[in-house]
Amino acid sequence: MKFLHTGDWHIGKKLHGFQLLQEQREVFQQMLDTAKKEEVEAIVIAGDLFDRSVPPAEAVSVLNQMFIDMNLTEKIPVLAISGNHDSATRLETGSEWFKQANLYLQTKINEFTFQPITLGNTQFFLLPYFDPIDARLYFSDDTLTTHEKAVERVVEKMKEQFEETKHQVLISHFFVTGSLRSESETGSTVGGLDNVSARVFQDFTYVALGHLHHPEALKSEAVRYSGSLLKYSVSEADQQKGFRIIEIDDEGLLTQQFHPVQPSRDIIVLEEHFSTLTEEEFYLTIKRDQFIYIKLKDTVMLPNAMNRLREIYPYVIGMERVNQSGLLSGIHQTKKEVPTTLAPHKLFSHYFEELTENPLTKQQEQLIASLFEDLQKEVR
Repeated sequence: MKFLHTGDWHIGKKLHGFQLLQEQREVFQQMLDTAKKEEVEAIVIAGDLFDRSVPPAEAVSVLNQMFIDMNLTEKIPVLAISGNHDSATRLETGSEWFKQANLYLQTKINEFTFQPITLGNTQFFLLPYFDPIDARLYFSDDTLTTHEKAVERVVEKMKEQFEETKHQVLISHFFVTGSLRSESETGSTVGGLDNVSARVFQDFTYVALGHLHHPEALKSEAVRYSGSLLKYSVSEADQQKGFRIIEIDDEGLLTQQFHPVQPSRDIIVLEEHFSTLTEEEFYLTIKRDQFIYIKLKDTVMLPNAMNRLREIYPYVIGMERVNQSGLLSGIHQTKKEVPTTLAPHKLFSHYFEELTENPLTKQQEQLIASLFEDLQKEVR
């Protein structure tokens, strides 16, 4: 069995207000071209097909066309589940009809959750994202209070359908304990209640996961995330996005290969002073048609900085001042002892230099001294 593992498409998602449908089409086509070249026997989509439960009409149209391209045009079986961003009810519309064309779409816990789809030497089990309450209602068991307990119960029931002559693959959408999160992922619960231990999946030949966007979020041979096909936050700027192709031979030996994708518009992070960013000699060396996040080194006030930068970099998605990160995040720690007997403006001067790694200018020193002098007069 040779299949393609992908997930977290988030069709319809915007990046700081910028529409991504064009980029999503591009990386999908790269994926489909590889699927055809590699002659995969199935495409697995591990949840979060849409970015929100009520996607815009254009997002629905794009996903429908993707299903047509994969399943009807190329005749590739598709096995998909809903993720925490999808609406289980809306996404399942037409799922019974789709099965006639080998398009399997599972969005809820029901009797079909435990009926494997057999392709070649492999049984595929489709387990969409669900909340513990869904499992409590299905099993009539009030002890299923966490995702781990609920998933464990579901897996035990799935194992009743295991055939010794087949290999088993689980398609699911959960946070596995020990994995690394990214900023663009939305957690469903707090306090670790949404965690599921990898041991719960130990009886499967391979577990195709969705939910986390980093392809190396979990380094386990048999339990893997595909990662998203696009970068959805600045924290993912240095990640290589793509999908996996998995092959299982008759003895159950796994081989897997990660295939990268590259959209025409990527995320670039620039860390510079404002004066440098606005110099023609500098900005002509930058791919200004990319999504650009700017980290300003300046400590002085810059009126209308964002608008001025957007005149040069039209796809600026955000800006921060790197020299103020310690102050803004509340994690600043003093590196050395400062005498508390110093005058207030001298104490402030030490603090400023500690925080920004730059001393106050003469003009700034005079201004601060004047401000503290005025404050002392008011106190008197």
